[in-house]
Amino acid sequence: MKTTMESLKEMVDVNTIVGDAVETPDGTVIIPISKVAFGFATGGTEYEAKAKTNTNGDSKEAKFPFGGGTGAGISVQPVAFMIVGNGNIRLLPVNQNAMIERIIDLIPRIIDESQKLFKERKNEELNTTSTIPM
Repeated sequence: MKTTMESLKEMVDVNTIVGDAVETPDGTVIIPISKVAFGFATGGTEYEAKAKTNTNGDSKEAKFPFGGGTGAGISVQPVAFMIVGNGNIRLLPVNQNAMIERIIDLIPRIIDESQKLFKERKNEELNTTSTIPM
């Protein structure tokens, strides 16, 4: 069991979760991020011993039979990509649920930008109508 746990520890390290960075020709760095889960189980039992009798009537003590098993599993799932470049950092999630969450997070920003745009247009219209010569 100790050997198995040490082997699992070697397989699951920081480089498994935050992968090696990849640099693109324009200088942008892409870092993959993963979710790692592993499990380990073991079990065993000894059955009740029954005395065996031979044809002479002598009883012989039986040995305890043993039953056991072990198992392990690892799951590595990509979660997102961190993109660093051009003076900013972005986190691009892999799954669609995160995409929907990102869109929901962007809604207030879109509303603010739209309001600014409408205010600028209104100010431009006011400025152009007040400067018309009579």
